[in-house]
Amino acid sequence: MHRRTLVALAALSSSLFATGAWAQAYPAKPVRLIVPFAPGGTTDIIARIVSEKMGATLGQTVVVENKGGGGGSIGALELIKQPADGHALGMATVSTTAANPAINTKIGYNPTTDFTPVINIAATPNVIAVHPSFPAKDYKGFLAELKKSPGKYSYASSGTGGIGHLQTELFKSLSGTFITHIPYRGAGPALNDTVAGQVPIIFDNLPSALPFIKDGRLVPIVVAAPQRLAALPDVPTFKEVGLEGVNRMAYYGILGPKGLPKDVIEKISASVKKTLEDPAVKKRIEDTGSLIVANTPEQFAAQIAAEFDVYKKVVAQQKLTLE
Repeated sequence: MHRRTLVALAALSSSLFATGAWAQAYPAKPVRLIVPFAPGGTTDIIARIVSEKMGATLGQTVVVENKGGGGGSIGALELIKQPADGHALGMATVSTTAANPAINTKIGYNPTTDFTPVINIAATPNVIAVHPSFPAKDYKGFLAELKKSPGKYSYASSGTGGIGHLQTELFKSLSGTFITHIPYRGAGPALNDTVAGQVPIIFDNLPSALPFIKDGRLVPIVVAAPQRLAALPDVPTFKEVGLEGVNRMAYYGILGPKGLPKDVIEKISASVKKTLEDPAVKKRIEDTGSLIVANTPEQFAAQIAAEFDVYKKVVAQQKLTLE
Protein backbone atom coordinates (compact mmCIF):
# COMPACT_ATOMS: atom_id res chain seq x y z
CA MET A 1 0.00 0.00 0.00
CA HIS A 2 1.27 3.50 -0.81
CA ARG A 3 2.91 5.28 2.12
CA ARG A 4 0.62 8.32 1.73
CA THR A 5 -2.43 6.04 1.91
CA LEU A 6 -1.14 4.38 5.07
CA VAL A 7 -0.57 7.77 6.69
CA ALA A 8 -4.09 8.86 5.74
CA LEU A 9 -5.60 5.66 7.15
CA ALA A 10 -3.65 6.07 10.38
CA ALA A 11 -4.89 9.65 10.69
CA LEU A 12 -8.46 8.53 10.06
CA SER A 13 -8.13 5.77 12.64
CA SER A 14 -6.80 8.23 15.20
CA SER A 15 -9.63 10.63 14.44
CA LEU A 16 -12.27 7.94 14.79
CA PHE A 17 -10.83 6.83 18.11
CA ALA A 18 -10.69 10.40 19.39
CA THR A 19 -14.32 11.03 18.49
CA GLY A 20 -15.40 7.76 20.04
CA ALA A 21 -16.49 6.10 16.82
CA TRP A 22 -14.67 2.93 17.82
CA ALA A 23 -16.78 2.80 20.99
CA GLN A 24 -19.46 1.08 18.92
CA ALA A 25 -17.20 -1.97 18.98
CA TYR A 26 -17.21 -2.04 22.80
CA PRO A 27 -17.36 -4.54 24.36
CA ALA A 28 -15.27 -6.73 22.09
CA LYS A 29 -15.04 -9.56 24.64
CA PRO A 30 -16.55 -10.58 27.99
CA VAL A 31 -16.43 -7.93 30.72
CA ARG A 32 -14.95 -8.71 34.15
CA LEU A 33 -16.79 -7.18 37.09
CA ILE A 34 -14.44 -7.36 40.08
CA VAL A 35 -16.17 -7.62 43.46
CA PRO A 36 -13.61 -6.72 46.16
CA PHE A 37 -15.22 -8.97 48.76
CA ALA A 38 -16.04 -12.66 49.22
CA PRO A 39 -19.27 -14.07 47.78
CA GLY A 40 -22.51 -13.67 49.71
CA GLY A 41 -22.32 -10.10 50.98
CA THR A 42 -24.48 -7.20 49.79
CA THR A 43 -21.83 -6.02 47.29
CA ASP A 44 -21.64 -9.46 45.70
CA ILE A 45 -25.42 -9.89 45.67
CA ILE A 46 -26.01 -6.58 43.88
CA ALA A 47 -23.20 -7.27 41.39
CA ARG A 48 -24.73 -10.62 40.46
CA ILE A 49 -28.27 -9.23 40.19
CA VAL A 50 -27.10 -6.52 37.79
CA SER A 51 -24.50 -8.47 35.79
CA GLU A 52 -26.83 -10.91 34.06
CA LYS A 53 -29.15 -8.30 32.50
CA MET A 54 -26.27 -5.89 31.97
CA GLY A 55 -24.54 -8.51 29.83
CA ALA A 56 -27.63 -8.81 27.68
CA THR A 57 -27.81 -5.05 27.06
CA LEU A 58 -24.07 -4.81 26.32
CA GLY A 59 -24.06 -7.82 24.03
CA GLN A 60 -21.29 -9.58 25.97
CA THR A 61 -21.20 -11.70 29.09
CA VAL A 62 -20.42 -9.84 32.32
CA VAL A 63 -18.42 -12.18 34.55
CA VAL A 64 -18.44 -11.49 38.30
CA GLU A 65 -15.03 -12.14 39.84
CA ASN A 66 -14.57 -12.07 43.62
CA LYS A 67 -11.22 -10.69 44.80
CA GLY A 68 -11.64 -10.38 48.56
CA GLY A 69 -9.16 -9.37 51.22
CA GLY A 70 -7.64 -6.29 52.79
CA GLY A 71 -11.02 -4.72 53.49
CA GLY A 72 -11.64 -4.54 49.74
CA SER A 73 -8.21 -3.16 48.85
CA ILE A 74 -6.99 -6.29 47.01
CA GLY A 75 -9.85 -6.11 44.51
CA ALA A 76 -9.43 -2.35 44.12
CA LEU A 77 -5.70 -2.73 43.45
CA GLU A 78 -6.45 -5.45 40.90
CA LEU A 79 -8.74 -3.06 39.03
CA ILE A 80 -6.27 -0.17 38.74
CA LYS A 81 -3.77 -2.50 37.02
CA GLN A 82 -6.20 -3.27 34.18
CA PRO A 83 -6.31 -1.56 30.75
CA ALA A 84 -8.73 1.39 30.64
CA ASP A 85 -10.87 -0.08 27.87
CA GLY A 86 -14.01 -1.05 29.83
CA HIS A 87 -13.37 -4.80 29.78
CA ALA A 88 -12.47 -4.75 33.47
CA LEU A 89 -14.78 -2.95 35.89
CA GLY A 90 -15.11 -3.00 39.65
CA MET A 91 -17.75 -2.66 42.34
CA ALA A 92 -17.25 0.43 44.48
CA THR A 93 -18.26 0.59 48.14
CA VAL A 94 -17.79 3.14 50.90
CA SER A 95 -15.26 0.80 52.49
CA THR A 96 -13.07 0.57 49.36
CA THR A 97 -13.39 4.17 48.14
CA ALA A 98 -13.58 6.13 51.40
CA ALA A 99 -13.26 4.43 54.80
CA ASN A 100 -10.36 2.06 54.12
CA PRO A 101 -8.15 4.51 52.18
CA ALA A 102 -8.90 7.21 54.76
CA ILE A 103 -7.33 5.17 57.56
CA ASN A 104 -4.71 3.27 55.52
CA THR A 105 -2.35 5.81 53.95
CA LYS A 106 -0.28 2.97 52.45
CA ILE A 107 -3.21 1.30 50.72
CA GLY A 108 -1.70 1.85 47.27
CA TYR A 109 -4.40 3.89 45.56
CA ASN A 110 -6.22 7.20 45.77
CA PRO A 111 -9.99 6.69 45.43
CA THR A 112 -10.55 10.12 43.85
CA THR A 113 -7.81 9.95 41.18
CA ASP A 114 -7.05 6.29 40.40
CA PHE A 115 -10.51 5.22 39.21
CA THR A 116 -13.18 6.33 36.75
CA PRO A 117 -16.58 6.49 38.49
CA VAL A 118 -19.36 5.26 36.19
CA ILE A 119 -22.59 4.92 38.16
CA ASN A 120 -23.88 4.38 41.69
CA ILE A 121 -26.28 1.46 41.36
CA ALA A 122 -27.86 1.50 44.80
CA ALA A 123 -27.56 2.75 48.35
CA THR A 124 -28.23 0.76 51.49
CA PRO A 125 -29.36 2.12 54.86
CA ASN A 126 -27.23 1.31 57.89
CA VAL A 127 -28.53 0.65 61.39
CA ILE A 128 -27.24 0.78 64.94
CA ALA A 129 -28.67 -2.27 66.67
CA VAL A 130 -28.17 -3.73 70.14
CA HIS A 131 -28.52 -7.11 71.75
CA PRO A 132 -31.86 -7.46 73.60
CA SER A 133 -29.97 -7.55 76.92
CA PHE A 134 -28.84 -3.94 76.41
CA PRO A 135 -30.55 -1.69 79.03
CA ALA A 136 -32.09 0.67 76.45
CA LYS A 137 -34.50 -0.10 73.61
CA ASP A 138 -34.75 3.32 71.94
CA TYR A 139 -32.36 6.10 70.89
CA LYS A 140 -32.99 8.40 73.85
CA GLY A 141 -32.30 5.62 76.33
CA PHE A 142 -29.35 4.33 74.26
CA LEU A 143 -27.63 7.73 74.26
CA ALA A 144 -28.30 8.26 77.96
CA GLU A 145 -26.82 4.86 78.81
CA LEU A 146 -23.65 5.51 76.78
CA LYS A 147 -23.18 8.92 78.37
CA LYS A 148 -23.79 7.55 81.86
CA SER A 149 -21.15 4.82 81.45
CA PRO A 150 -18.40 5.91 79.02
CA GLY A 151 -16.17 2.97 78.07
CA LYS A 152 -18.47 0.36 79.59
CA TYR A 153 -19.86 -0.82 76.26
CA SER A 154 -18.22 -2.12 73.09
CA TYR A 155 -19.28 -2.40 69.46
CA ALA A 156 -18.48 -4.99 66.79
CA SER A 157 -17.33 -4.13 63.27
CA SER A 158 -16.27 -6.01 60.14
CA GLY A 159 -12.71 -4.83 60.75
CA THR A 160 -10.52 -1.79 61.26
CA GLY A 161 -11.11 0.72 58.46
CA GLY A 162 -14.45 -0.68 57.31
CA ILE A 163 -17.59 1.44 57.08
CA GLY A 164 -18.98 -0.02 60.32
CA HIS A 165 -15.86 1.04 62.19
CA LEU A 166 -15.56 4.56 60.78
CA GLN A 167 -19.28 5.30 60.82
CA THR A 168 -19.44 4.35 64.49
CA GLU A 169 -16.42 6.55 65.18
CA LEU A 170 -18.24 9.37 63.37
CA PHE A 171 -21.25 8.77 65.61
CA LYS A 172 -19.01 8.83 68.71
CA SER A 173 -17.36 12.10 67.68
CA LEU A 174 -20.67 13.87 67.02
CA SER A 175 -22.57 12.44 70.01
CA GLY A 176 -19.78 12.86 72.56
CA THR A 177 -19.85 9.20 73.56
CA PHE A 178 -17.20 6.53 73.98
CA ILE A 179 -17.65 2.87 73.00
CA THR A 180 -14.78 0.40 72.66
CA HIS A 181 -14.13 -0.96 69.16
CA ILE A 182 -14.01 -4.75 68.71
CA PRO A 183 -12.88 -5.48 65.12
CA TYR A 184 -13.73 -8.82 63.46
CA ARG A 185 -12.57 -10.46 60.25
CA GLY A 186 -15.73 -9.71 58.35
CA ALA A 187 -19.27 -8.48 58.88
CA GLY A 188 -20.65 -12.00 59.36
CA PRO A 189 -18.61 -12.87 62.46
CA ALA A 190 -19.23 -9.40 63.92
CA LEU A 191 -22.97 -9.77 63.47
CA ASN A 192 -22.99 -13.33 64.83
CA ASP A 193 -21.23 -12.29 68.04
CA THR A 194 -23.60 -9.35 68.54
CA VAL A 195 -26.62 -11.62 68.06
CA ALA A 196 -25.04 -14.08 70.52
CA GLY A 197 -24.56 -11.31 73.09
CA GLN A 198 -20.75 -11.41 73.07
CA VAL A 199 -20.73 -7.74 72.01
CA PRO A 200 -23.73 -5.50 72.80
CA ILE A 201 -23.70 -3.04 69.85
CA ILE A 202 -23.20 -3.12 66.08
CA PHE A 203 -23.48 -0.56 63.27
CA ASP A 204 -24.34 -2.73 60.27
CA ASN A 205 -25.79 -2.69 56.76
CA LEU A 206 -29.56 -3.13 57.03
CA PRO A 207 -29.82 -6.17 54.69
CA SER A 208 -27.72 -8.38 56.97
CA ALA A 209 -29.10 -7.06 60.27
CA LEU A 210 -32.80 -6.96 59.32
CA PRO A 211 -33.56 -10.73 59.59
CA PHE A 212 -32.25 -10.70 63.20
CA ILE A 213 -34.24 -7.54 63.96
CA LYS A 214 -37.40 -9.16 62.63
CA ASP A 215 -36.73 -12.24 64.79
CA GLY A 216 -36.28 -10.09 67.89
CA ARG A 217 -32.64 -11.12 68.26
CA LEU A 218 -31.45 -7.54 67.72
CA VAL A 219 -33.11 -4.26 68.69
CA PRO A 220 -32.86 -1.39 66.16
CA ILE A 221 -31.96 1.98 67.68
CA VAL A 222 -31.40 4.46 64.82
CA VAL A 223 -30.95 4.26 61.04
CA ALA A 224 -28.83 6.07 58.47
CA ALA A 225 -31.39 6.69 55.72
CA PRO A 226 -33.07 9.65 53.97
CA GLN A 227 -36.33 8.96 55.81
CA ARG A 228 -37.87 6.38 58.11
CA LEU A 229 -37.92 2.93 56.57
CA ALA A 230 -41.08 0.97 55.86
CA ALA A 231 -39.43 -2.07 57.44
CA LEU A 232 -38.65 -0.11 60.64
CA PRO A 233 -41.32 2.60 60.88
CA ASP A 234 -40.74 3.31 64.59
CA VAL A 235 -36.97 3.76 64.30
CA PRO A 236 -35.75 7.36 63.78
CA THR A 237 -33.08 8.46 61.33
CA PHE A 238 -29.87 10.12 62.47
CA LYS A 239 -31.18 13.39 61.06
CA GLU A 240 -34.22 13.15 63.33
CA VAL A 241 -32.05 12.72 66.43
CA GLY A 242 -29.82 15.68 65.52
CA LEU A 243 -26.87 13.80 64.01
CA GLU A 244 -27.36 14.47 60.30
CA GLY A 245 -23.63 14.00 59.67
CA VAL A 246 -23.99 10.28 60.48
CA ASN A 247 -26.98 9.91 58.15
CA ARG A 248 -24.82 8.32 55.45
CA MET A 249 -25.88 5.23 53.52
CA ALA A 250 -23.58 2.59 52.06
CA TYR A 251 -23.29 2.71 48.26
CA TYR A 252 -22.70 0.04 45.64
CA GLY A 253 -21.52 1.39 42.31
CA ILE A 254 -19.43 0.60 39.27
CA LEU A 255 -16.11 2.16 38.38
CA GLY A 256 -13.29 1.49 35.96
CA PRO A 257 -9.56 2.08 35.92
CA LYS A 258 -8.31 5.65 35.55
CA GLY A 259 -8.74 7.07 32.04
CA LEU A 260 -11.80 5.13 30.89
CA PRO A 261 -12.95 6.70 27.56
CA LYS A 262 -16.06 8.88 27.75
CA ASP A 263 -17.99 6.84 25.17
CA VAL A 264 -17.29 3.63 27.05
CA ILE A 265 -18.42 5.26 30.31
CA GLU A 266 -21.65 6.33 28.63
CA LYS A 267 -22.28 2.88 27.19
CA ILE A 268 -21.76 1.14 30.55
CA SER A 269 -23.89 3.72 32.35
CA ALA A 270 -26.71 3.37 29.82
CA SER A 271 -26.55 -0.41 30.12
CA VAL A 272 -26.82 -0.30 33.93
CA LYS A 273 -29.70 2.19 33.81
CA LYS A 274 -31.59 0.01 31.34
CA THR A 275 -30.93 -3.01 33.55
CA LEU A 276 -32.33 -1.18 36.60
CA GLU A 277 -35.53 -0.38 34.70
CA ASP A 278 -36.32 -4.11 34.62
CA PRO A 279 -39.01 -4.64 37.33
CA ALA A 280 -37.52 -7.99 38.37
CA VAL A 281 -34.04 -6.51 38.81
CA LYS A 282 -35.42 -3.51 40.68
CA LYS A 283 -37.41 -5.75 43.03
CA ARG A 284 -34.47 -8.03 43.76
CA ILE A 285 -32.25 -5.07 44.68
CA GLU A 286 -34.96 -3.43 46.79
CA ASP A 287 -35.57 -6.77 48.54
CA THR A 288 -32.03 -6.50 49.95
CA GLY A 289 -33.12 -3.28 51.71
CA SER A 290 -31.35 -1.11 49.14
CA LEU A 291 -32.64 1.94 47.27
CA ILE A 292 -31.99 2.38 43.53
CA VAL A 293 -29.79 5.42 42.78
CA ALA A 294 -28.62 5.22 39.11
CA ASN A 295 -26.89 8.61 39.07
CA THR A 296 -24.43 10.19 36.62
CA PRO A 297 -20.65 9.59 36.57
CA GLU A 298 -20.13 13.16 37.78
CA GLN A 299 -22.57 12.73 40.66
CA PHE A 300 -20.96 9.45 41.67
CA ALA A 301 -17.48 11.01 41.55
CA ALA A 302 -18.70 13.82 43.82
CA GLN A 303 -20.21 11.26 46.20
CA ILE A 304 -16.93 9.33 46.45
CA ALA A 305 -14.95 12.53 47.06
CA ALA A 306 -17.39 13.66 49.76
CA GLU A 307 -17.31 10.30 51.61
CA PHE A 308 -13.51 10.16 51.44
CA ASP A 309 -13.30 13.68 52.87
CA VAL A 310 -15.72 12.84 55.71
CA TYR A 311 -13.80 9.76 56.79
CA LYS A 312 -10.38 11.41 56.53
CA LYS A 313 -11.69 13.94 59.05
CA VAL A 314 -13.04 11.17 61.28
CA VAL A 315 -9.65 9.41 61.22
CA ALA A 316 -7.85 12.64 62.15
CA GLN A 317 -10.31 13.68 64.84
CA GLN A 318 -10.55 10.24 66.47
CA LYS A 319 -6.79 9.61 66.01
CA LEU A 320 -7.50 6.26 64.37
CA THR A 321 -4.77 3.90 63.15
CA LEU A 322 -4.65 0.40 61.71
CA GLU A 323 -2.99 -0.92 64.86
